[in-house]
Amino acid sequence: MSEKLTKDDILKKLTSILVEDFEIDENLITPDANLFEDLDLDSIDAVDLAVRVQQFTMKKIPPENFKQIKTIGDVVNTIEELL
Repeated sequence: MSEKLTKDDILKKLTSILVEDFEIDENLITPDANLFEDLDLDSIDAVDLAVRVQQFTMKKIPPENFKQIKTIGDVVNTIEELL
């Protein structure tokens, strides 16, 4: 990526991925939203989301980081670190 994305930019992109690919209500997507409890993702969805994040960042999420992701904010922070 040539330009540095802000956390807001990352959240907007992540929101569009979740709405389009996972059919999640946009109103539920907040930094504090838990991926599994609030957004009802399962482990397969989590893997699919990781793949989408990798496509977006062009970088692989280290497994130890992936295991620690619980909320939308965690995903945003991970993407920011990858970029």
